[in-house]
Amino acid sequence: MKTLFIECRMGAAGDMLTAALLELFPEPEKIIAEMNSFGIPEVEYLPEAAEKCGIRGTHMRVLVHGEEEDEHIHDHHHHDHDHEHEHMHDHHHHDHDHEHEHDHDHDHEHHHHHAHPADIEALIDTLHVNDAVKADAKAVYALIAEAESHAHGKPVEEIHYHEVGTKDAVADVTAVCWLINKLAPDQIVVSPVHVGSGTVHCAHGVLPVPAPATAHILRDVPIYSTEIRGELCTPTGAALLKHFADRFAEMPAMRTQAIGYGMGKKDFPTANCVRVFWGETETAGDQTIELDFNVDDMTGEEIGYAVEKLLAGGAREVFTTPVYMKKNRPGILFSVLCTESTKEDIVKLIFRHTTTIGMRETKKDRYTLRREVISEETGYGTVRTKRSSGYGTQKEKLEFEDLAKIADETGQSLFEVRKALK
Repeated sequence: MKTLFIECRMGAAGDMLTAALLELFPEPEKIIAEMNSFGIPEVEYLPEAAEKCGIRGTHMRVLVHGEEEDEHIHDHHHHDHDHEHEHMHDHHHHDHDHEHEHDHDHDHEHHHHHAHPADIEALIDTLHVNDAVKADAKAVYALIAEAESHAHGKPVEEIHYHEVGTKDAVADVTAVCWLINKLAPDQIVVSPVHVGSGTVHCAHGVLPVPAPATAHILRDVPIYSTEIRGELCTPTGAALLKHFADRFAEMPAMRTQAIGYGMGKKDFPTANCVRVFWGETETAGDQTIELDFNVDDMTGEEIGYAVEKLLAGGAREVFTTPVYMKKNRPGILFSVLCTESTKEDIVKLIFRHTTTIGMRETKKDRYTLRREVISEETGYGTVRTKRSSGYGTQKEKLEFEDLAKIADETGQSLFEVRKALK
């Protein structure tokens, strides 16, 4: 299974994700040339070698009219206005996604304006990328719009993107969506996200880290904070992770084929980078939950009925084991396997259809072979074969239902049919 693992020990931002993903490709120059043909007006991607804490990686600059938008915005704001923008230096220079509204016009050639969601969608529609990339980019911006709507108490259609709506931010979102589309992973696993700590200055005042929009996007995502001060995860970075992650977990067991480092600008005691791993995993990529309980007062018919109901209700597997309980009474140990998403329903079914008054939960990693079903034409008609491979082995097994059907139709035994097909 082709797996992309994204490690966010120093948060995430669009430029850092772009740079890290770029490093996974063997010929990055060709990739950059394709990215520079997206058709984002006046925009150029310019990767640069960077080093953090002795680790080499890539910093992705996005030039608009030959300059980085954030550098020009910093000069304009810092020298011409007295309000603070310290957050522009706290972490990432292109993903300043938190709000800082201005009541005055910015009439300079970089067009730093407040874009509406419809403006962003219209721009994305003009890009020279496939429909899947456009759909992903729009979905990422929809997450940001919903978060801004929630934070400011306004309908989505009234939301104004600020730094998130500038061309360099659109370039970051488009690049990440395009690079992931080009990699085409079977699964994307993202680590718990470091969001930083402290406060961030904006035109509305001083806000806590993570900023409200980022916090809203990262609901139901494992996040954490340390003593590192600053905004480490931006709304754009959060939205990209939320949109693409199949699950948030620690790194799965995988055979790594390539590693990429996307560097931020700010220096911290910890290397300021997003790290990505590209490789193969042998696992199914999920956990199994085992629910165990003992009973000693159910009949065989009741046990059989309970097993049927649990399997019909979504349990992956149900099996029973004879055990001896208190006072050497014979009993039955139920073992029910399910997923996190079905656990609540399975628990309800257990209490409804068995006599237990409690159960134990254990979380277990699954290790499985890759499985596929192959249909082949034979002298007996179409016969399916289950093939499983991985961990240096391969197995095949003829589908029982097809064998039984042939045996019934020909009057042969299963052994004879299986021998004839082999």
